[in-house]
Amino acid sequence: MKYQAEITGWGDFAMDFLNPTANFIIIFNEDAPPELAEISFLHTKCELKEEPKKGDKFRICGKEYTISDVGWEAINTLRELGHCTVSFKGLDEVERPGIIELIGEPMKPEEFYVGGKIEIE
Repeated sequence: MKYQAEITGWGDFAMDFLNPTANFIIIFNEDAPPELAEISFLHTKCELKEEPKKGDKFRICGKEYTISDVGWEAINTLRELGHCTVSFKGLDEVERPGIIELIGEPMKPEEFYVGGKIEIE
């Protein structure tokens, strides 16, 4: 397992980006600053044991995806802050350097739960 964290909650506006136009979520360690916590899914701190790469499996709350691309900055911020943007657009290349792009059916708000895992392998 390259990364494994547990969702501890989310901010009031974290679900706002789960729409057909944006189609992403923001994740952050649970000690995120308040202004970022309100738009993020918060999770326990954990070690990034190995860099995620194209073709790796990414699971969130039991739902599995294939990583199609990883932005260079996403690796740094995931390691240091537990932070990145997780995109469900299924693009071949990330639109911004802080994104991990996934292939698969987009998450729905009702599929998230406290205690759900965020895993990369």
